[in-house]
Amino acid sequence: MTRHTFSRRAALIAGAAMLAAGALPAAAQDTGPALHVLKDPNCGCCTAWIEVVAAEGFEVTTELADGAALMRFKMENGIPEAMASCHTARVEGYLIEGHVPVADIRRLLDERPDAVGLAVPGMPWGSPGMGPDTERDAYDVHLIHRDGRTTVFSSYAAA
Repeated sequence: MTRHTFSRRAALIAGAAMLAAGALPAAAQDTGPALHVLKDPNCGCCTAWIEVVAAEGFEVTTELADGAALMRFKMENGIPEAMASCHTARVEGYLIEGHVPVADIRRLLDERPDAVGLAVPGMPWGSPGMGPDTERDAYDVHLIHRDGRTTVFSSYAAA
């Protein structure tokens, strides 16, 4: 007759494996927020920003739009002309205009202000998707209020 013994080491390994297996379904379902981007089909910096956001866990979909359609979408959805940039995203009811850093998007989603969303007007060098952060120009991220006013949400100093 063969006798099988169950050592303390085997019990610890089995327990750790069961805990890890229990966490797998939760981890598999823990995806980032869905972010839908409208962009010009010829814009490379938009694609670079999308890659940055996707690498940070957002579930990104894209929609190509020509310049006139994209600008019309911005204006119809509360992006002031002075805040416009090259692409517009929608995430959990907010608009994200231009090269907004992921940390600011996450802060917006955590704080949930009554606002249209965030904007980085233009395409500042060193903002996400626009070159290395180590060489960035100073820029502000603006909170767009529902009445069209904007306030500075965060600022990035020149590197």
